[in-house]
Amino acid sequence: MTRERGEEKREQLTRNGYCHVEGVLSAEFLGELRQESDRLLDAAEYQPEWRYQGSDIHVDTKENAVMRRLLDWPATGAWMRAMKLDDFTPNGTIHVLSKPPGGPPLYWHQDWDTWNDPLSLAPWPQQLFLSYYLVDTDRVNGCFRVIPGTHLKRIPLHGEVEAPHQQTAWYADEQDPHLFGDHAGAVDVPVRAGDLVIGEARLLHSARGNNSTRRRTLLLAWHMRPATVPDYWTDEVPGPILARTADAEYANTRIPGAYLE
Repeated sequence: MTRERGEEKREQLTRNGYCHVEGVLSAEFLGELRQESDRLLDAAEYQPEWRYQGSDIHVDTKENAVMRRLLDWPATGAWMRAMKLDDFTPNGTIHVLSKPPGGPPLYWHQDWDTWNDPLSLAPWPQQLFLSYYLVDTDRVNGCFRVIPGTHLKRIPLHGEVEAPHQQTAWYADEQDPHLFGDHAGAVDVPVRAGDLVIGEARLLHSARGNNSTRRRTLLLAWHMRPATVPDYWTDEVPGPILARTADAEYANTRIPGAYLE
């Protein structure tokens, strides 16, 4: 990739809350990841709270060499450098998210859990998920869905969905029009096996149900950057961020407050 392509992808991520990078994984490594993911899925005991995610197996990469290679994958590092996002650090865990045949949709949600922190106003990416797809996805087998721009702008849906990854979301009614509905501005993000989707933790996103006869598996890694203004940032910095002290602590909450405009 070139510096220009990297900056283009970063601008997409900054503006829309996500970007799609094609062909990041080699065919050989893709095969290894499929084999290891299937092994982990076959050995896992199904949990009721996985209903809408399909699975949520947390793999400590210190104990799994295949998944460690994914965190250190050279093509990803090259893209992150080209996008000037190389100050992001992975948390060391890979999430195996696999929607089985017949699996229902994933509810609309966002994953930012520090809405009391002025960094919630950051016009640049601050926390990212990197999702590596092990199969082609489309509207049939459970492709990713997003509402672009909702990482920075409040819409009514922010106040209508449940806080994610807790009981009220795990056991929600699949007929809930807010959690599972088609909302204005929502777009599908179909991908090819080996592609990478980079997304903002603050972005409202979901996934379609899997109406195919095969698993739809992706591997997700969370990345975080320091609580500083990025070196590349030349636009205005929100006042509350400039006034934020380096050692400040804020109570965690997944519910957007005053810092989502």
